Amino acid sequence: MGEERDFIAGRNAVGEALRAGRPLDSVWVAKGDRSGSVPALLALCRERGVPVKEVDPRKLDAACGPNHQGIAAVAACKEYATLEDLLKLAEDRGEPPFLVICDELEDPHNLGAVIRTAEAAGCHGVIVPKRRSAGLTSAVYKTSAGAVEYLPVARVANIADTLRELKKRNIWIYGLELGGEDYTKVDYRGGAAVVVGSEGRGLSRLAREGCDRIVSLPMKGKIGSLNASVACGILLYEIARGR
Repeated sequence: MGEERDFIAGRNAVGEALRAGRPLDSVWVAKGDRSGSVPALLALCRERGVPVKEVDPRKLDAACGPNHQGIAAVAACKEYATLEDLLKLAEDRGEPPFLVICDELEDPHNLGAVIRTAEAAGCHGVIVPKRRSAGLTSAVYKTSAGAVEYLPVARVANIADTLRELKKRNIWIYGLELGGEDYTKVDYRGGAAVVVGSEGRGLSRLAREGCDRIVSLPMKGKIGSLNASVACGILLYEIARGR
């Protein structure tokens, strides 16, 4: 599969995990399968706010073996926080909010590295979208070196709406992308949120439009860009230095 995941396979097992409130990253369901208890399980996913991903049955076979009954849950290594939890942590520390927003960052190793660096740099939390994003899988936990135990990760339905909400709370949004201002020439004091785009596409259009400023790292060599987690780490420590 190319990624470490903890799967809970089978209709009864998935149902028990949902009813018990176990932290789940997502539920995979075979495309077109709505037989038996599957509709009730999907309704329970909606009630619990667990994303559902329709996948080819062969992907379920490869992940879980042949006895998955058309459905499997991906266990989360830790329960997701809320946006309010992140802001409360900043308030409790008596600091202006310092957040990282991962805009469709899909590589779990990149997400784990971002969480690790964010915790070390003094951030109050990381925000990821429910869709088209790596979640809190075991691969993320391992790459973060356990930082997810100390830094809350919130999962939101809509990044653009979240950016608008942060702006209402006097938090400046800094998008990290090529073609922007020199990252060393910006005053980051006050509430700050850094938006990091996906590995291949960069910032989405709506995320870019929601940023107050776009900042860039100088590229002096022949390579046109840095790994997302590396670039994020450099910017986070520049912001931490200014704070």
